[in-house]
Amino acid sequence: MTSTKRKNKTYTKQFKEETVALVTEQGYTVIDAAEAVGVRANQIYNWKQRIEDESSGARLTGEDREELLRLRKEVKKLRIEKEILKKASAYFAKEMK
Repeated sequence: MTSTKRKNKTYTKQFKEETVALVTEQGYTVIDAAEAVGVRANQIYNWKQRIEDESSGARLTGEDREELLRLRKEVKKLRIEKEILKKASAYFAKEMK
């Protein structure tokens, strides 16, 4: 018996947006849109929810997520530098006495 790993298809952001637009702008039902583009209906529901969340600000967009990660990394680095400076100033203050 051979084991085959199931490979999930990935769709571009543009494809997802256009598919959701079939439902939201052109009046297709989700099932009709799913059949037209060859995906499952629950995928369209998920894409639609994600797009609505991103537009309302409830979910971070990819660019916002990248910026957040970059800023968190920078904050961590600055905290480490601050601790080093605190220790250095304490050391030199002790030497001055």
